[in-house]
Amino acid sequence: MLQLDPTSAGIQPSDAYPNVWGALMETAYPNGVATLVALADGTTSLYTSTGGGVIGGGEHQSVAAETRGFLAELARHLDQLAPEEGDLPPAVGDVVIRALTYTGRLSVEAPQDELSSRNHPLARVFYGGHRVITALRHIDEGRGSSGSPQSPSPS
Repeated sequence: MLQLDPTSAGIQPSDAYPNVWGALMETAYPNGVATLVALADGTTSLYTSTGGGVIGGGEHQSVAAETRGFLAELARHLDQLAPEEGDLPPAVGDVVIRALTYTGRLSVEAPQDELSSRNHPLARVFYGGHRVITALRHIDEGRGSSGSPQSPSPS
């Protein structure tokens, strides 16, 4: 995903977020990492390093709407992110928010506690990502899954 060329995947700039074609929000827990993937074409999935997750969520209107909101919020906060060279997962207790832009990747890593306090400059982006995760959980629960995409379980 981090190496994907958006134009070869058919993703074009939009009026809502002309510079952003996707986002990843990775949260590290003691037993694994959860990665939210949200793309401008509506592709939305949640992966866990233990093998669980929800794929294809963007096909659902509720998830697609939250994905658009998440990307728009991220686009409004690009000046809070720095250019990224690597792709390491966050430290336990931290969140990495990655913006996939047409000119390169930007990211920030911050403690989850700070982001969830609503005092962090990127709290709105963090909560936008969590609204997507909540929408994904609702469709996953509707499918009868018993897994929790928010916190990976040990394998």
